[in-house]
Amino acid sequence: MKIALRMTVGAVGLAVLAAGFYFKTPAPARFDAGAARAAASGYDARIIRDAYGVPHIYGARDADVAFGLAYAHAEDDWKTIEDVIFFARGTLAQRKGKDAAITDYLVRAMGAGAAIAARYETDLAPQTRAIAEGYAAGLNLFCAEEKSRCAPGAAPVTGADIVAGFATRTPFFYGLDERLAEIFEGGVEIAEAANHTRESFLQVPRGFEIGSNAIAVAPSRAADGHTRLMVNSHQPYTGPVAWYEARVKSEEGWDMIGGLFPGAPVILHGAGPDLGWAFTVNKPDLVDVYALEVDNAKKPTKYKFDGGWRDFDLQKVKFRVKLWGAFSLPVTRRALSSVHGPVFITDDGAFAVSYGGQDEIRTIEQYYRLNRATNYAEWRGAMEMLAIPSLNVVYADGDGIIAYYYNAALPDRAAGVDWSKAQGGDNPALVWRGKRTLNDVPQVVMPASGYVVNANHTPYQSSGAGDNPDPARFPPHFGVDEATTNRGQRIQALYGGDASITGEEFVAYKMDDAYAESSRVMELVRALVASPANEADGLAEAIDVLRGWDGKATKDSRGAALALLTAQRARGALLNDQAVETPDYASALRWTAAEIKAEYGRLDPEWGEVVRLQRGAVSLPLDGGPDTLRAVYPTGEGRDFPLAAAGGDTYILYADWSGPRDVTIKTIHQFGAATLDETSRHYADQAPVFAAEEWKTPAMTLDALVAEATADYRVGG
Repeated sequence: MKIALRMTVGAVGLAVLAAGFYFKTPAPARFDAGAARAAASGYDARIIRDAYGVPHIYGARDADVAFGLAYAHAEDDWKTIEDVIFFARGTLAQRKGKDAAITDYLVRAMGAGAAIAARYETDLAPQTRAIAEGYAAGLNLFCAEEKSRCAPGAAPVTGADIVAGFATRTPFFYGLDERLAEIFEGGVEIAEAANHTRESFLQVPRGFEIGSNAIAVAPSRAADGHTRLMVNSHQPYTGPVAWYEARVKSEEGWDMIGGLFPGAPVILHGAGPDLGWAFTVNKPDLVDVYALEVDNAKKPTKYKFDGGWRDFDLQKVKFRVKLWGAFSLPVTRRALSSVHGPVFITDDGAFAVSYGGQDEIRTIEQYYRLNRATNYAEWRGAMEMLAIPSLNVVYADGDGIIAYYYNAALPDRAAGVDWSKAQGGDNPALVWRGKRTLNDVPQVVMPASGYVVNANHTPYQSSGAGDNPDPARFPPHFGVDEATTNRGQRIQALYGGDASITGEEFVAYKMDDAYAESSRVMELVRALVASPANEADGLAEAIDVLRGWDGKATKDSRGAALALLTAQRARGALLNDQAVETPDYASALRWTAAEIKAEYGRLDPEWGEVVRLQRGAVSLPLDGGPDTLRAVYPTGEGRDFPLAAAGGDTYILYADWSGPRDVTIKTIHQFGAATLDETSRHYADQAPVFAAEEWKTPAMTLDALVAEATADYRVGG
């Protein structure tokens, strides 16, 4: 369905600009640094940075730890946190200009801010509000002490701002932005806004797939009887959804180490003494569209529903768009909503959108409850909230329990309907009836095969034969995705093919850099090699290189660059893209061969020459490629060699339990703890370890931590 959107904001105010009217941006409300320091005095956190500069936050209360976490993260990555705050408020255009205008409009139209304002005190537990407000207080203290680093209007930050950061970002993980771009396709501003949000704000390159691997092995499948968990998310290396490592420990019992995003006061996934979990992206169908009959095509106030007319809920969205210097343009737009959700007025009619996570403000609370869980029952109780609308999750603990859930807030929608098309908005039987329960999603708990895995592939291949969910239990209107990936094929072949997995094998399998024979990459190679026309068409040398390639993305491979860059040109960054029905492999090979030959003087440079881990002055070759278990995604659609690795394997955590509360944790980050400070020794100190596929072992006791500390200081108090 292609719709041309008439409610434009990207071109907003062009007539005013042409007329030469400019508006000086009003001064933001004065930030009271003294008040921020006074509020901070109610908290007390100890920040100890380990040998790699990773902050370990200690405090009496959870709220103290959240306060210290905010301060430490701000020291390392304030500008990114600041962007997250403006994004969550829907005020990014005042900072970034017209390119962010529709993003602001979408954030406001989605209604998270209004939902938080209405239900902050009622829907969130006091403990959740306490950590959100403690985290906000830590950011405000940072701005009080580092005023020159904080943009006007960023502070004071509130607990509601922190909650909004979760509510506004979470739907993008199951692809709300992509679905909107599909709905409003055709060179229109809403599609551009969806792409802008993904590429510019989230800093996810076009075509880059936010993926991940998650693996758990039970004692029954481990050679030594241990339980093991691999937390291996694939994210961009920098930006608002890049991983930052921290350890949190309070006297109230909060004890976790893992990864979090800028603006998050909790660990998003990781491990503690008792248990751990790993998320991967899934793509459940959580977006439905309704065509509305309205009273006025250009400026409607009512829509037809259940045989009668209803008034739209109307909100006046006001924001400012930066022009240059001190000048910005004030913008006011109408945001409509119906019983289905937000409404968009287009050249083809009025359309309402229902989506997973709509009006859900408790995402932060679910994450906090996961952080505080000490056993499987408590952890599963947190998962039952379904306030995190998507993401596969793999669980493991010291009691030997492992589990996989296709976590999704599946809508309770009518059966027998083609939900890929816009439905009539007048029919009340087609309105979502809330969401299904956790019991309704595909899941595997304590399988006889002793392992669970996910690599962004179908939940029906998450464990061993006989343990997988039965597809017949999940009809089409449930919206469970069934796609597979090369990683999904390899993860099953390796972990499913070894009945007695050692600790060394558990790690080595995760670092696999091979392509399955049935993968789209190997399909491309076979098709090109098998065609006599290709050899006769000036591609003989390139075909010889492909014929000699072993199907692995090792850094010393002399066929990987030609094969993989050709595959990406033909099929997109994901390589297994099912939407590309008839890719032109020969043209892709010709273009790629010409580029490589022009740069390197040969068609078979080593993969490690072509794609490198780059961080400041550090440039290192990497094993791994797109959609391998050792995932490495190069930058850009154009070829500026060598290509910098832009995402894939980033922060990785490996937890090994020999019994209850007896855990060994190893981690690694692709760069280091100092996200933005190029002068810091921790800006790239983990890069060589990461490139060598080695690990660091965080100090998990206070004595060991103090012995290696590079900094030890208190904030608040």
